[in-house]
Amino acid sequence: MRLMCRHAANPASSLALAVSLMAIGTAALAQGTSPAAGAATVAPTATAAATHRLVIQISDADPAKWNLALNNVRNVQAELGRDKVAVEIVAYGPGIGMLKMDSVAGARVAEAIDSGVRVLACENTMTNQKLVRADMLPRIAYAPSGVVQLMQRQQQGYAYIRP
Repeated sequence: MRLMCRHAANPASSLALAVSLMAIGTAALAQGTSPAAGAATVAPTATAAATHRLVIQISDADPAKWNLALNNVRNVQAELGRDKVAVEIVAYGPGIGMLKMDSVAGARVAEAIDSGVRVLACENTMTNQKLVRADMLPRIAYAPSGVVQLMQRQQQGYAYIRP
């Protein structure tokens, strides 16, 4: 592949420019920002040192799917090593029940958080269902929009699973 820049006199200068631009973009993504001027800051990754990244969508009011997702997390951490994988669980819509104080999965969610998993509730869903943070499990995090959180993580290279 040959890269040319209209301001560069030779292909070597074009290649150096391309490599520099790629490095700037990579550094910006690693810092959770966009290389585009004026772009909004994206939330930092769950574990900066992780070599694998996984985001899991919970949008069903089905405790069996909640348990399946939590089993998937446990298995991924066992296979790859907890310190080698950043995991986020994003609950929205009917799946928000997983993170409510009276959730049948509450103890398992706490175990996931203890193992380094970042568990997020969608604030849009909470508003629509008239839920407040006091209604939710302790130690969870919040995202303004669950769908946007999933989109951003996929753009950042996270593997996506929806059990």
